[in-house]
Amino acid sequence: MAVISRSDHAKSLVPGLHALFGLEYNRYDDMHERVFEKNSSERAFEEEVLLVGFGAAPVKQEGAAVSYDAARESYTSRYVSETINLAFSITEEALEDNLYSELGARYTKALARSMAHTKQVKAMNVFNNAFSSSFKGGDGVSLSNASHPLATGSTASNTFATQVDLSETALENAVIAIHNFTDDRELPVMINPRMLLIPIESQFTAERILKSPLRSATADNDLNALSSKGMIPEGYEMSQNLSDVDSFFVLTDSPDSLKFFERLAMQTSTEGDFESGSMRFKARERYSFGWSDWRGVYASQGI
Repeated sequence: MAVISRSDHAKSLVPGLHALFGLEYNRYDDMHERVFEKNSSERAFEEEVLLVGFGAAPVKQEGAAVSYDAARESYTSRYVSETINLAFSITEEALEDNLYSELGARYTKALARSMAHTKQVKAMNVFNNAFSSSFKGGDGVSLSNASHPLATGSTASNTFATQVDLSETALENAVIAIHNFTDDRELPVMINPRMLLIPIESQFTAERILKSPLRSATADNDLNALSSKGMIPEGYEMSQNLSDVDSFFVLTDSPDSLKFFERLAMQTSTEGDFESGSMRFKARERYSFGWSDWRGVYASQGI
């Protein structure tokens, strides 16, 4: 077990030191709360089952019997909670002899930042693995896939036939595709884009596309329809934890899609070791990220 001792903080024991730094950085806020729907969990795992409704109602001919249709359950999405924890220990001598600040208080802030970082990484890994066949959803394919199976036997897509980089045209095509989404019986559903999720490398492109009153990068005086129609009402969010610098994700208002299950909110504890006198500080939480309905995302890997 690693223990923080006086030898690790030699300068903190010397009078005349002007400042200690390195633990006071601002950190990115809890982006996952704007991207994922938060739910509480009471078990080691949670499951959500897709219910398939009815197809289009047929015309009844005079004298004919009424038509019957059958609703049923389809695939199941499972969310398995992971336990995230981290701890540190400080000798009693280091705590007693430090002249400038409470080491425990400073490192507790660093501990909270480490826990928050891991949560954002876990959240963004849903998107980092969105095209990977090794990370399948309840329907047996990746989150962003051209072949989501439907109850009718056909398939549906929430990605581009040919992958593209973020552009005005790409975003317009994504909006059209989202508005053409159907349910599992291929009945049209009203789903709208709400947010653009991008890596930090695309922030300037996204700013120009979504906020310019006129079309960007053209000499025409055309209206920027994405902006004027408010097609992406929540704007864009960017993350350092998206690994593909060319990818982009249009998030929708589809219910029961991207989900965050909190099994145990972060808890912190402190205890002393009788024999050594060291103080130990620990943080622990349990949660899971995932998706149920793939219609919550329309995405591209980029070129």
